[in-house]
Amino acid sequence: MAKTLAPRSEVNKAETWNAESVFESTAAWETERQAIEKDLPQLGKYPGTLSNGPDALAEWLETSSKMRRRVEKLYFYAAMSQAVETTNQKATAMVGQAGSLYSQYAAAASFALPEMLALGEATLLKWVKDEPRLSVYQHYFEDLFRQQEHVRSGEVEEVLALAGDPFQDIDNTQQMLTAADMKFESAIGSDGETVEVAQGTIDTIVHGADREARRTGWENYADGYLAMKNTLASNYSAAVKRDVFYARARRYGSSLEAALFPYNIPTEVFHNLINTYKKHIPTWHKYWAVRRRALGVDTLHPYDIWAPISKADPPIAFEQAVDWISEGMAPLGDEYVNTLRKGCLEQRWVDRALNQGKTQGAFSYGTYDTHPFIMMSYDDSISALSTLAHELGHSMHTYLTKSNQPVVYGDYSMFAAEVASNFNQAMVRDYLFRTNDDPQFQIALIEEAMDNIHRYFFIMPTLARFELEAHERAEKGHALTAEDLNALMADLFSEGYGSEMHVDRDRVGITWAEFGHLYMNFYVFQYATGISAAHALSRRILDGTPNGAADYLGFLKAGSSLYPVDALAGAGVDMSTPEAVETTFGILAEYVDRLDQLTR
Repeated sequence: MAKTLAPRSEVNKAETWNAESVFESTAAWETERQAIEKDLPQLGKYPGTLSNGPDALAEWLETSSKMRRRVEKLYFYAAMSQAVETTNQKATAMVGQAGSLYSQYAAAASFALPEMLALGEATLLKWVKDEPRLSVYQHYFEDLFRQQEHVRSGEVEEVLALAGDPFQDIDNTQQMLTAADMKFESAIGSDGETVEVAQGTIDTIVHGADREARRTGWENYADGYLAMKNTLASNYSAAVKRDVFYARARRYGSSLEAALFPYNIPTEVFHNLINTYKKHIPTWHKYWAVRRRALGVDTLHPYDIWAPISKADPPIAFEQAVDWISEGMAPLGDEYVNTLRKGCLEQRWVDRALNQGKTQGAFSYGTYDTHPFIMMSYDDSISALSTLAHELGHSMHTYLTKSNQPVVYGDYSMFAAEVASNFNQAMVRDYLFRTNDDPQFQIALIEEAMDNIHRYFFIMPTLARFELEAHERAEKGHALTAEDLNALMADLFSEGYGSEMHVDRDRVGITWAEFGHLYMNFYVFQYATGISAAHALSRRILDGTPNGAADYLGFLKAGSSLYPVDALAGAGVDMSTPEAVETTFGILAEYVDRLDQLTR
């Protein structure tokens, strides 16, 4: 009997996100959309007024902040509604409407940075002392002048803001094509049973014990992308050219610099990661050899990477997962744990239902004025438990930031984001290792850990190398065809797989198209730096370092009031050196050796 997903209308409401806490209904959302559309023109009275004095500047900052929060909340509701049901045409239309309003807001506010820069840093810092409503903005103003050379005139800033609306469709096209329009042939198990292949099921299929189901599922999933390779390549090429356009418009030396400079992250951090990864590729070759032996196969294929070795991977109910995560995070204190539990079990932070049309993967997303919500497909596996712990790291980071920072610092960089998520996984994994010494469960835990490390310390650095090469080619005026992109991807993975893995170059080569993360300019490498900092910080706490937990909570509460590298330094890890990356490769090597011993 074929396994199919339920339509969204039939899933248990308790397994869905608390949409009504954001807007009571789509009708309420539409009312607010119309109100914002009516109120936006009021921002037009502020250009040319910021030099009138500290009171005028404070009024603008307060007014624009309130408007931005309203637009962000509107967009969030639409985007989340679309993510959990990409076939919902109404939600798709709402995303377009909200995105358009955001671009209009950005255009209306685009005059402010040039006007503030024209006032001069000395004047602004004096106003910070003179006007209490501006006192919180000192770091904001100092950072503004740090970036001064990349802020253009008011007219250019307006054009760049307006360009955001059509450019947004590049990302939306990728999501619509891969999650709504793309269809996959079903996987066929060794018993002839068919299993639907979809964005919400592929992870479960490739983690299954049936090798034939894994093979057909993985191949059919890749083939779905290969059938659209030219369209996908054209769309990704547009995304890369968008990055290059913004970098050049703001006079950065490269797309990489444009992505990192706003957060004061040296480009050396990126190159340190890539160079350290390349140095430790033999550790991955050893892991493939251990996995091939443990699985008892002559040749390892990519669809064997996630195959279960342990014979004891019991189903883990959502409520049990919340309990174990809570125990693992106990060193951070009762307030942290109680907030997490309430979010999961009472406030419906987690959209965990498995339904048709749900977008791929998992994420945490919210605004300053909403709960931090999680989109995922929870399937009662240890992998799902790990994903939940990961996303709750993001959600608690968001919660603690907005609970302790004014709105101007109420967010955080992607670089900081991946620390909190991987930290949670490391802490929960340690708890489970200590409390269940059954060898088969230990193997299952190592497999889960290797799953995570494989994603963040193998796939993501490989994608980062791909992304750097793609952007450098575009910066030189070279075309990005499907054949070129696939060949580059296949070459990079072949290097990482070594002689232990059979490489199906076509299907491995299309991997780049399976990751929407590549549409966020130089985001993927931050997964690897994030897991590195996370392991370094978790070890401080688990080793009993004085004030380790307090230092880490301080990092979570800092938001963007500190630059991410500085915030991490305050928590106890220096990301300007390769040390944390080396530490995590050491942990990876320990897991490989431990798995080797347990499976012999």
